[in-house]
Amino acid sequence: MDLAPLIEKKRERLAELEKLIGSDDLFADPAKAREVMREHARLKELAEAGDEAARLRSQARENAELAAGSDREMAELAAAEIPVIEARLAELERVIHLALLPPDESEERNAIMEIRAGTGGDEAALFAADLCRMYQRYAEENGLRVESVDSSPSGLGGFKEVVFKISGDAVFRRLRYESGVHRVQRVPATEAQGRIHTSTATVAVLPEAQEIDVELRPQDLRIEVCRSGGPGGQGVNTTDSAVQILHIPTGKIVRCQDGRSQQKNKAAALEILRTRLLEDKRSEEEAKYSARRRSLIGRAGREEKIRTYNFPQNRVTDHRIGLTLYNLDRFVEGDLDEMVTALQQHDMEDRLAEAGLV
Repeated sequence: MDLAPLIEKKRERLAELEKLIGSDDLFADPAKAREVMREHARLKELAEAGDEAARLRSQARENAELAAGSDREMAELAAAEIPVIEARLAELERVIHLALLPPDESEERNAIMEIRAGTGGDEAALFAADLCRMYQRYAEENGLRVESVDSSPSGLGGFKEVVFKISGDAVFRRLRYESGVHRVQRVPATEAQGRIHTSTATVAVLPEAQEIDVELRPQDLRIEVCRSGGPGGQGVNTTDSAVQILHIPTGKIVRCQDGRSQQKNKAAALEILRTRLLEDKRSEEEAKYSARRRSLIGRAGREEKIRTYNFPQNRVTDHRIGLTLYNLDRFVEGDLDEMVTALQQHDMEDRLAEAGLV
C-alpha cells in the first residue's frame, strides 16, 4: 500500500498546526493548546519518520547496485549494510503506520483502577492487595502518582475492594490492557497442608473522565456524608469525612472515604462517578463496532480471564497473547515493562490490520 498520499496530507495538516502554534490566541485556551501541541508532536514524528524512510530507501537501492558491482571489496561493504538498512526501515514503517491510525484521546489520560476480590475467600482478598501493591510499585518506578480513593479491607490484610487513581504521562495507554480477571495459583498462608489453591481478582482500568465528557446535574445526585469505616484509631475515622453519591438516573453508587477532607472525598467521588458513566458510554459505542474490534485485547471485559500468576513455577502467563514470563517474583514487585510493551505491540498490530495498513 502506497502511504505517500496519506503522509502528504498529514504534512499539510502539520503546516496548519505550526501556523496555529505561532498565533497569540492559541494559549488563551489551555485545553485546546494541549490538544494542538499533542497532535503537532505526533505529526512531526510522522513527517520525520517519512523523511528518514525515503532517504534509507534511496540508500538501499544504491547499496543493492554496489553489491552487484565488480568491485569486490565495495560490494561486500554494501551488502553488509543492507540488513541494517532494512531493519531500520521496518521500524520506521511501523512508526508511520501507527501515526496514521486515528488517535484515541483517552490514551493520554490518567487512569482509575478498581480491584475487587473474586473467588477464593480470604486468599482472593490477599491477592487483590498484592495486585494493588504491584500496580503502585509500577507507578512509583515510572514516576507516576498514586492517590487512594476508596478501599474495603478484609480481616487478614487483604482488600475486598480497592480504588485508586494513577496520574502522569499517558497512564491509560500503559495500563489499559490490565482490565479483566487475574488468576493466582499458590499455597495460601492459611493452608496447613501445603496445597496449591486457585483464586481470582478482577481489575478494571478506566480513563479518567473530565467534566466536559459527562455532565452531572445536581438534581440527579443524592449526596450523603458519614463517618469513615476501617481500622480504629486512624485519623480518617475521627470526622464525618466519607462521602457517598447516588446517581439517580442509573442507580450507580460511589463512595470515597480514604481522604480526611470531606471536600476532597466529594471531589474524588464525583470524579469516579464521571469515569464510570463515561465507561458506560464507551461500552455502548464499542457494541456498535465489528466483532473483530470488540475482540481486541484493549477491550477486554471485566469477566474475561486474562492472566495467571503461578507462584510455584515463578510464572506469569497472559492468555490473550500467549506470552509466558518466568519472572513472577519481579513481576509482582512492579516490573511490568516487558508485559506492557508486548500487549501494546499486539494491540497495535491488530489495529493496523483492521485499518488495512498491513
